[in-house]
Amino acid sequence: MYRFSYSEILEDAPQLARERERTAFDRALHLLRKAEAQGVDGPDRMAGIAFVQDLWNVLISDLLDPENTLPDALKADLVSIGTWIMREVGEAIAAPERSLKALIEVNTSIRDGLQ
Repeated sequence: MYRFSYSEILEDAPQLARERERTAFDRALHLLRKAEAQGVDGPDRMAGIAFVQDLWNVLISDLLDPENTLPDALKADLVSIGTWIMREVGEAIAAPERSLKALIEVNTSIRDGLQ
């Protein structure tokens, strides 16, 4: 099966790619909000955290790809945010009592910035 690179998809349909990104962030935010509402022992906490971790693994990988045509400063800023998110995810896993509010706020800001 042939797999298109993210940059190829973005070239062909930038609006579609942005819509998919927003959808992924919407899913992540839904899971995080649900987990935060359920509290520390909620059954969906790890699902939300894992989804955000997977999402940012994909995003960071794409941002570091030499074929990514975003401006270098923007890529660096997004990688920096992604690195913070990955640290925050690690903290949320290590300390289950940790609130997910910061993850929710930052991911909401990123999602809202997609055009």
